[in-house]
Amino acid sequence: MAGYGSDAGFQAWLTGNGYSLPNGAPSPAVLRQRGSDYVDATYGARFAGLPVAFDQDRAWPRVGAFMGSLSIPSDLVPKAVEIASYAAAFQEASTPGSLAAVGAPGAAVKREKVGPLEVEYQDAILDGTASSITPLISSVDGLLAPLLRPATAGLGIWSVGC
Repeated sequence: MAGYGSDAGFQAWLTGNGYSLPNGAPSPAVLRQRGSDYVDATYGARFAGLPVAFDQDRAWPRVGAFMGSLSIPSDLVPKAVEIASYAAAFQEASTPGSLAAVGAPGAAVKREKVGPLEVEYQDAILDGTASSITPLISSVDGLLAPLLRPATAGLGIWSVGC
């Protein structure tokens, strides 16, 4: 299974953004794999359209996908997905293990008091998923937002095509 993009593309993205991989970081291919795994695991179920094949390794390419009112060809991986995976890969290189949170939403601190200061945090979502502990990278979230299905309350039915 290969990560989105290429090692050369990842290096060009790093250079273009003034970044360099830390000493001892895994190879670009390994980092791209981790970044792509993060993108697919965190956003894959919310991407518009459906995978081209039921047994494909990655969430992209997709059939019936769109960005705004533009249809995305079924043989294309959007540049935003590639760049998002590079950003996640760099996050993983900079802080190893940061893409994989381990914990339980029920173990989150709801309220704490230290001296005269008391803080109440937003409640964790106790829906049986890891959504409330999944690390979010704002640049990745912003890049992928136009490729996601609209948020809906409850169950919905999605149709692909006309």
